Amino acid sequence: MIELNKSRHQVPSDPLRLMSRVYKFILPTVKTELSRIRQHASIIPDPELRKQALASIQTKEFHCQGGSVYAAANLPQRHVLIPLIVAFQTISDYLDNLCDRSTSMDADDFRLIHQSMLDAVIPDREPADYYALRTEKEDGGYLIGLVNQCRMCIRELPGYSAAQPYLVDLVGLYIDLQVYKHIKPEMREPALLAWRQKHQERAPHLHWNEFAAATGSTLGMFMLFLSACDPDLDEQAASTVHKAYFPHVCGLHIMLDYLIDQAEDRLGGDLNFCSYYESDSETLTRIEMIAASARQDIKLLPVSSFHRMIIEGLLALYLSDPKVGQHMEIKEVSRRLMRRSPLTRLFFWANSRWIRKFL
Repeated sequence: MIELNKSRHQVPSDPLRLMSRVYKFILPTVKTELSRIRQHASIIPDPELRKQALASIQTKEFHCQGGSVYAAANLPQRHVLIPLIVAFQTISDYLDNLCDRSTSMDADDFRLIHQSMLDAVIPDREPADYYALRTEKEDGGYLIGLVNQCRMCIRELPGYSAAQPYLVDLVGLYIDLQVYKHIKPEMREPALLAWRQKHQERAPHLHWNEFAAATGSTLGMFMLFLSACDPDLDEQAASTVHKAYFPHVCGLHIMLDYLIDQAEDRLGGDLNFCSYYESDSETLTRIEMIAASARQDIKLLPVSSFHRMIIEGLLALYLSDPKVGQHMEIKEVSRRLMRRSPLTRLFFWANSRWIRKFL
């Protein structure tokens, strides 16, 4: 029994062990958590809020599945990490739906509803009235319920005080992005360019669209949640985690997301950061550069093999998406990104297709 517990506490360093944990422990728990959240969403009084809450769960379940993989690195704490990651990611997905399909284009409204994400990671702060600036208000306690779920879990993370400033930094950047990319179309690019100029000292080698993409990822936040399970986490270690994930791991995550959504976003009139490249060749070159930088950055972390699997898993997850095969330009870039893939990425590619089809 001692050996079993010891084994479960170890960070998985090979794909077989990682996916074994994902299938046995992670996916079933994510399913349970989302089922509970879906039940609450189904009784939201306002029809538009209910529609967007249910749609965000139905169409973005894989965000919660992917994010919860971090709990595989500390199975004894999965009872804290999975509910925390699922609740936090569900807030993100729900608010993204509210902004994408919004009845408003008010920057103040977008910032106020996203205040919930800051409230979720600052447990002692007084929650805001998130719907005060929009027509739809009656969510039956859905959003504050998700915020409180995050707060309850965070209070069980012994190293959270060291991680919190870095979480607040990433959440703050995420909120800025969501505000600027959802305002009136003619205002979006000027606002994003001005914002990038304000943060020019951060990753100056990245184009403005790549920096913006990096701020849209929740992976750095999830890694900080995982790190906060360690009672000995200090400011230096938390800073290292932050540097290892932002901007390149985070940027790779969202650039891949935008890569496969290009055709869909064109139809919907949504902003897409891959559309700012002049050619497929430039798209490929820049994403390859970000991926290479991400692989270098994660060497800063203990058990870097786990984080290397995260990177290969990201490439596999997005490039195995059914949308890739529906559009020739996306298919070509994806094919070139998958060329000479290591066995680890091919293994995750096969598992990603299996999970989409059968789970």
